[in-house]
Amino acid sequence: MALQAAEMGGITVPFRGRIRGGLRPGKKIIVMGIVDLEPDSFDISLSCECDLKQEEQSQNDTALKLTARFSDRQFLRNACVSGSWTQQEASTDYFPFIPNQPFRIEIHCEHQRFRIFVDGHQLFDFYHKVTSLSSIDTVRIGGALQITKLG
Repeated sequence: MALQAAEMGGITVPFRGRIRGGLRPGKKIIVMGIVDLEPDSFDISLSCECDLKQEEQSQNDTALKLTARFSDRQFLRNACVSGSWTQQEASTDYFPFIPNQPFRIEIHCEHQRFRIFVDGHQLFDFYHKVTSLSSIDTVRIGGALQITKLG
């Protein structure tokens, strides 16, 4: 298992876990869960945190932040580099999340990009803004969902 969590019995949200060894091409993160009954949004972030001192963590880079926003059925993505957020990317014709239903998100790390799949369907690519892949060592998950499995 690529992720380490303090408590793996029931995975509570918000969740923060370490990606052992950071990311590299060929590695993937899998998040399985169930959307809440009346969701507003949830997000999954891959960031660079574990090697930072506590006072530096407010300025850490986020290599990828995925946000599922139910009000307008958008699946957004962006990144934060050196304290500045990139413009959100939102182009997708398909919103795969249904209230009170399970889902499986796969984030595949490749040399130049992340490939994001939901329930086996490739939705989009997100080109790397943080180029030191091995420094991407933390996954954060929050919002209107329950996590059933991480890998």
